[in-house]
Amino acid sequence: MSKSNALENLVLDHFLGTTQSTFDSSVFLALHTADPAEDASGAELSGTGYARSAITFNSASGGSATGPDSAIEYTNSGGTSWTQVTHFAIWTAVTGGTMLYYGSLSTAKTIAAGDTLRFTADSITITEA
Repeated sequence: MSKSNALENLVLDHFLGTTQSTFDSSVFLALHTADPAEDASGAELSGTGYARSAITFNSASGGSATGPDSAIEYTNSGGTSWTQVTHFAIWTAVTGGTMLYYGSLSTAKTIAAGDTLRFTADSITITEA
């Protein structure tokens, strides 16, 4: 996964004493229909019943953290297919907020009515290099 420009700036400002960052007690997993890129410009999925999901990560060890701590599912309960999902991102809010990290799905997926996209436990790894 890659860091967003916003996260890179938050870390630099915080640890160089420019601006103190606040702790986000919750972060949210979002689905994207295009690469969000470092500037968070890629389109997020929209569709009947879609919403970001709260995600919890295990404590970091050895420079990486894994999550979610339990499976997260996105089920299309509407009558039409959602646009093809190609990427996902970690955000600081259920709507709006700041994108922290982003990555791509190993295989793009169109979620038809009644279909589910599932992130199994510990299927996302964030590594600091």
